[in-house]
Parts: sequence; structure tokens; C-alpha cells
Amino acid sequence: RDPFMVADLDVLARRHQTFCQALPGVLTFYSVKCNNSPWVLRVLAALGTGFDCASQVEMEQVLGLGVAPSRIIYANPCKSISHIQYAARHGVRLLTFDSEEELIKVAQHHPGARLVLRLWTQDSQSIFPLSAKFGASLEACGHLLTSARDLGLAVVGVSFHVGSSCQTPTSYAQAITHCQQVFEMGRGAGHDMSLLDLGGGFPGAEGSQPLFEELVKGIKAALAQTFPEGSGVEVIAEPGRFYAEPVFTAAVNIIAKKSVLEPGGRRKFVYYLNDGHYGSFRVFLREPAPRIPIVVKEFRSEPPLFPCTLYGPTCDAFDRLFVAELQLPELDVGDWLVFPSMGAYTSSMSSTFNGFPPATLCYATSPQLRYVG
Repeated sequence: RDPFMVADLDVLARRHQTFCQALPGVLTFYSVKCNNSPWVLRVLAALGTGFDCASQVEMEQVLGLGVAPSRIIYANPCKSISHIQYAARHGVRLLTFDSEEELIKVAQHHPGARLVLRLWTQDSQSIFPLSAKFGASLEACGHLLTSARDLGLAVVGVSFHVGSSCQTPTSYAQAITHCQQVFEMGRGAGHDMSLLDLGGGFPGAEGSQPLFEELVKGIKAALAQTFPEGSGVEVIAEPGRFYAEPVFTAAVNIIAKKSVLEPGGRRKFVYYLNDGHYGSFRVFLREPAPRIPIVVKEFRSEPPLFPCTLYGPTCDAFDRLFVAELQLPELDVGDWLVFPSMGAYTSSMSSTFNGFPPATLCYATSPQLRYVG
């Protein structure tokens, strides 16, 4: 009765096909941090994707699959010196930066790098913003580009990230327009600007296809105006959530239960599960609404619903799956709850806090994909 997750690797292959068809000509560099499960990486490597890595360990994992260093972008703007040295030794040349201090480190430890300037982006319309931590302002880019030139470094492009699970296409359009301005700055400083990195942010949960199509439409329109075909600019993207989120389904078991009678006679339930915040559900406290699970239980008739709180198994009171209560029928110890679309920032963020192991990963695939892998 341990928690487990089932991955349908055929869904992963179809997501890759969908992305490539939606944005033809845009090369994909899968975001390893989203889900670094061995079979996810193995399938994507076989399908020919590139990889967005954020650390030495992620680079080791990808290179260990036989992926060429040219198919890796080291897309962490703030890197440890030892990790920069590892990238230099193993031929990973494409690196991002967003500060003068980072340029000095790269000049000392990886002077042959091909640098990509990470631009600050308005990401308030994303569920998980990133701009507070990364990105150079448009006003700072001119100085950074001349500093790179003076240090003898080659800047080849510009990147941005609109935040994970973006909700509006205008975020991409505005960022792409700003990137065009940075390209002009870079060429003015003597750099051969040839790479545009759209980052990630593409939603991946079941039912998000209309939003994805709207984002793609906005991206295509912006690219047609700023970086049209024949401009000599290679365009890449770093999808993570779009690829991995629908691939995994999680199953968790109720290990304990409490019935609570509130003032006014209202009844509610508290359920304790064998997986929680320190396992597969770490990221979900930041989501605006709780995810409603599939209840694996037969009822003779339509059951009444009660407000419920879902806790994980550890001794930390913070270990709950969602901030808000859910409405569920009364359940019992031993019942199972199933959560679809659990492939993004779940297993890759799991810990063994309090001695509870991460969910077991199981993989399913068709014979055709087995042959590809």
C-alpha cells in the first residue's frame, strides 16, 4: 500500500510530436528539472530533443545517455564554479547569464562558452513566477553585452522565461519584442547574435490544450514580426511541464482518518495519506485551487459530499496537499485516491523526510515506443 505513480510514455512521445507540429522550426530543449525520471529522459533522447540542464548532476544524467554536448543548454544563470568547469571539460558550451559577476566567472573558467543573455520578463500572469530571481532588465543589457565583449566572451543569443504554466500569450509577445531590441544591442557591441530561446511556461495539464494553442498563436505572430524565417536566427524552447505533466498519474492511500464536528453541526473529515508535501505534492500548495482526485470506491448511490483536508504522512503540520479544503464523499482507511497529470515537479522534488520513501515509479509503453527507446 505504498504510493506509486504510473507513466504512460506514449503520452510523452505524443506531446513531443504535438509541440513540434505546433511550433515547426523551433528546436526543443526539454527542461530536466521538471521530471528527470530515467525513462522520460531516455525516450526524449531517442526522439532527438535537446535538454535544458541546471546543474552538473543534470548534465551528467543527460550525457550518460549518449546525448551530444551540443544538445544541452546549461540554462541556470547563477552557476557554481565547479559546475561551470564541468561544462567546459565535457564540451557543454551553451550557457545562460544575467549579471556581470557571472560573466567574470565564465571568462575565468569557460572562456570558450557560447553565452545566452537571460532577459527579465513580466511573468505576473503565470502560476509560478520566476522573474524575482532571474533575468537582466532591458536597461542593463547594453552594459552586459559590452562587458562580455571586453572580457573576450561570445554572446550568441537571448533567452527569457515567462514563468511556469503561463496563462496569457501577451507575455511571450512582449518578451520576444524585447529580445529583438537586445539582438540589436548585441550586434552593435560586435556579437554574432543567432539564437533566441523562448524558455518554458507552456501548460501541460489535461484540458489545457486550448490555452496552449492560444499561446502558440501569439508566439507565431510575434516571431513573424520580429524573427521571421530567413532571418538567420535559430529559435529554441525549453518545455518541461507541457511534456511531462500529463504523462504521470499518482495513486495514494488513506492511512488514517478523523471526523470533526464543527460549530453549527457541520461535519468535515481529515484524511492522512501515504504521500504528501514532502513527496509528490510539494508544488501544489502554490497552486490557486486544489486538484480534485478520482475516488477509487464504489457507492450504491450518489454519496453526499463533505469538506475535507488532505494531509501527508509526516509529523510536520505543514505537510498538507492543498491549502483549501476539497469536497469529497466520506472515505475509509485503505481507500485509494488517484490524481491525473502528476508528471511536473513531483518525483523530481520528492524527499525522504521522516523516513517516508518517494512514490514508486512504474512505466507503461507500446511495443513501438519500446523499440524507439
